Amino acid sequence: MSYLVVGISHRSAEISVLERVALDPDAATKLAIAVQHTPAVSETAVLASCNRTEVYANVDRFHAGMDEVTAILSDVTGVPLLDLAEHLYVHFEEGAVAHLFQVTAGLDSMIVGESQILGQVKETLRVGQDLETIGTGLNALFQHALRVGKRARAETGIDSAGRSVVSAGLEAVGGYEGRRALVVGAGSMASLAAQTLLAGGATTVTIANRNFDRAVALADRIGATAIRLSDVPQALTEADLVVSCTGARGVVLTEEMVRNAADGRPFGVLDVALPHDVDPAAARQPGVKLVTLADLAGTAGGTEHDIDDVRRIVAEETVAFEATRRAASVTPTVVALRAMAAEVVDAELSRLDRRLPGLDEVQRAEVARTVRRVVDKVLHTPTVRVKELAADPGGPTYADALRELFALDPATVDAVTAPKTTGGESA
Repeated sequence: MSYLVVGISHRSAEISVLERVALDPDAATKLAIAVQHTPAVSETAVLASCNRTEVYANVDRFHAGMDEVTAILSDVTGVPLLDLAEHLYVHFEEGAVAHLFQVTAGLDSMIVGESQILGQVKETLRVGQDLETIGTGLNALFQHALRVGKRARAETGIDSAGRSVVSAGLEAVGGYEGRRALVVGAGSMASLAAQTLLAGGATTVTIANRNFDRAVALADRIGATAIRLSDVPQALTEADLVVSCTGARGVVLTEEMVRNAADGRPFGVLDVALPHDVDPAAARQPGVKLVTLADLAGTAGGTEHDIDDVRRIVAEETVAFEATRRAASVTPTVVALRAMAAEVVDAELSRLDRRLPGLDEVQRAEVARTVRRVVDKVLHTPTVRVKELAADPGGPTYADALRELFALDPATVDAVTAPKTTGGESA
């Protein structure tokens, strides 16, 4: 099986295109399950955030896997395949490994170095385990990616500025110290926004959400005030900064609502929702400063030196992961070889029993031990060497040679390599 990534992000498409393929949790689940049930795919995971939608899959055929993933992505998002295709990128095998490591390390983020992506990758792994769409192959890849992300942040200053889409956006709208803030939404982005505002010196923070209980839960947790979504127009007039980050499919803050609230005074609006929450026409109102995801793309967190260091870490970890994969790929062949040898030994010992029925138990046990020792010694060097050689590029060909030389039953090898789902603990 081979790793495949099919995705679209802020690097390959405009925000207006990303809005059309944005997935809420239910849609991401639907996509993962549909992809996993296609003939060429054995495992899948969907990473969906405010600036990317990516499908990771373990496939037995590249072209078939890619065609199946893209067709289902088009079907779930409702975007015609021809419109979607020009914005998609595809990575395969080592390229797929390197891409996920880059993403988790923060190199591919809208705000380079931001740490939110770590939590998003970890959540993708958890959801895939719960759905049982992630098996041993993708589990190993995602677990290693999380370790790469943590190493990048521990060994470099890539996130030393502590910047995120939210913090960069708040800076862009003119800061938040001493301002009265309204946060529309109650998800992870809203939680980050509210906590950033409170920690940064906003005088008041109010949380509004369609589900009032969720707004209350978030407000209670961080020490803010909760209101119902219907109270937003009034709350806007009492604020001078609003952050909107809901999962709604239509406009949440209209031009009229923003115009009535601003009334010509300085008024900051940060829209970090995908699709967008705020009517773009609101930016034309006197005093209104509207910042969207499109305005934040490419903002850097760490220095160029930090970024170079993270690239080096990603390259090192990609090489290490691939070496481990190659070494592991020969294990089924070694297991099958030893299983075949054990069957031969058992058959010969049975034949010996028939030819020499007078052997007592002690003699028979000694003969059996001797035969097994001989077989183990004969197999020891080739099996150890094939594992050592497999870590190098091209190494798996040695396993192919073993299979040919010993005429191993392909079904026996395949039985060892059959993918299994896993509920393994995430890093």
